[in-house]
Amino acid sequence: DHWAVLVAGSKGYSNYRHQADTAHAYQIMKKNGIADDHIIHMAYDDIRNSRSNPFYGKMFNQPNGVDVAEGLKIDYTGRDNTPENFIAVLTGDSKTTGGKPVLESDSNSKVFVYFADHGAPGLIAFPSSYLYADTLGSAIETMTEKKMFDQLVFYIEACESGSMFPNLASNTGVYAMTAANATESSWGYYCYPDDTINGTHVNSCLGDTFSIRWMEDSDSHYVNSESLDTQHTHVKAQTDKSHVQ
Repeated sequence: DHWAVLVAGSKGYSNYRHQADTAHAYQIMKKNGIADDHIIHMAYDDIRNSRSNPFYGKMFNQPNGVDVAEGLKIDYTGRDNTPENFIAVLTGDSKTTGGKPVLESDSNSKVFVYFADHGAPGLIAFPSSYLYADTLGSAIETMTEKKMFDQLVFYIEACESGSMFPNLASNTGVYAMTAANATESSWGYYCYPDDTINGTHVNSCLGDTFSIRWMEDSDSHYVNSESLDTQHTHVKAQTDKSHVQ
């Protein structure tokens, strides 16, 4: 019983990389057998149909790569992409979301949460507001009390993302990996001049370093046999501008 929650917290074409990251993550989830009704995707969705996009309707996460927007499902777009809805999704609170999809996981579920956007000490950003570490910690406590998972995994791509789990205990069935420690930036990847698709520049970074590393690792390995610890070892060694935690 696998579930995935994917969140791109930014808007604007200069932030192309975040929505391309979560679109790629969506394709990985689908490829590995997670059904659409078990994937909840949040993204402002202003990139693929942007006038600035030379490949209208498409997004790419790698130079000369595949269109990661093909068949893409997004459940929360525009103004619905908020910290409040994200917390409601995690805690199974469909009243707050107005009936939009939320986690319906239980004590047997494996839940994967991936967030990509900007951050600062103790917070991660959404298009119009912020989510603070204490609020996320409270949501994890609620999920634990409601027995919403057997194992819960967070991957967070953001500057200072190592500050988002200050009180995470080691005996809770919760695993978190972050792009950076609590005091440093994370970095874009496949930026100019590498932002090309068949010789045409996208004119924005295609991805983020940490995100590219874990997703390319997932694409190249059989993910049902690779452990989280092994993926962490690979990603940490290949992420050279920040300290993966």
